[in-house]
Amino acid sequence: MKILRIALIMKLAVGLLVSLSGVEIKTGALEKTEFIFQSAPFSSCHASTIAETRSGPVAAWFGGTQEGHPDVGIWLARHDGKSWSAPVEIANGVQEDGKQRFPCWNPVLFQSKRGPLLLFYKVGPSPSRWWGMIMASNDGGTNWSRPRPLPEGILGPIKNKPVEMPDGALLCPSSTEEAGWRIHLERTADLGRTWTTTGSLNDGKEFGAIQPTILFHPANRLQLLCRSRQGRITECWSEDSGKTWSGMKATPLPNPNSGIDGITLKDGRQLLVYNPVTRGRTPLVVGISGDGRSWKTSLVIESKPGEYSYPAVIQAGDGKVHITYTWKRQRIMHVVLDPKKLS
Repeated sequence: MKILRIALIMKLAVGLLVSLSGVEIKTGALEKTEFIFQSAPFSSCHASTIAETRSGPVAAWFGGTQEGHPDVGIWLARHDGKSWSAPVEIANGVQEDGKQRFPCWNPVLFQSKRGPLLLFYKVGPSPSRWWGMIMASNDGGTNWSRPRPLPEGILGPIKNKPVEMPDGALLCPSSTEEAGWRIHLERTADLGRTWTTTGSLNDGKEFGAIQPTILFHPANRLQLLCRSRQGRITECWSEDSGKTWSGMKATPLPNPNSGIDGITLKDGRQLLVYNPVTRGRTPLVVGISGDGRSWKTSLVIESKPGEYSYPAVIQAGDGKVHITYTWKRQRIMHVVLDPKKLS
């Protein structure tokens, strides 16, 4: 009897994987899957970000010996319409005295509508003691300004991209880890020169949550979806374009304490890239929702054993969706989807 139960469980598990994998085949939404680089002068990489510039897509990530090692810097590659350029280190944690070097963390690229390409990243010995940095490029990521620290108490977008509000201000999803995992939002009306902040939106006790992503809904409503320690993606809602926020609640979506990212598509649907499990970092899937509450897995990007994590997602000017993510901590994967074929 025990053998029969095990066989039944295995059959159900295989059936689930076939069903999930079949989503990709059925929709035909997946147009391209490629590594951004095949080889690089670092052994480990993580936490990618992507933006569409006027000269093409640009991606960045942190790379070095391993996460948290002092030699970890921010690396970048540009796409010329045919292929990705070789990775180039554009920032590191070497201090002004030249005697100390700290690791870099979690780059975030953002192309403003009327200004330069911005790069936000963190430097410091750990996520509980890091500080925010910013750089800018006026030529699509080829040349960069000198790095400068953000004002004290401002970290910038912590993992996921800012959103540009109707008044041109950037709303940056951020979080802290030094006194419990807590999220907040930071706002800049002048591309990073001056800032305001909401303060923490959760107490870090009922929910330990970080790394929010921002979604838009009709009637000035905004939604935050967050990574958490409680085995679920958590959420907060605003009814007034982000001025005030509801208390944090758990969604039905699983989360293995790993990063997520989402966007509001041009057709009004919500798209989320995440690991739909409470342990491990596979599979990696795309979820689609009409209201931000009920989600359907529309595409399985990765389902084999390994770590496939920390997605970043944008929708380009041509309507295609671009996703980058960590592939086994060895490479950064780039995926292009046609969202019209995502049910």
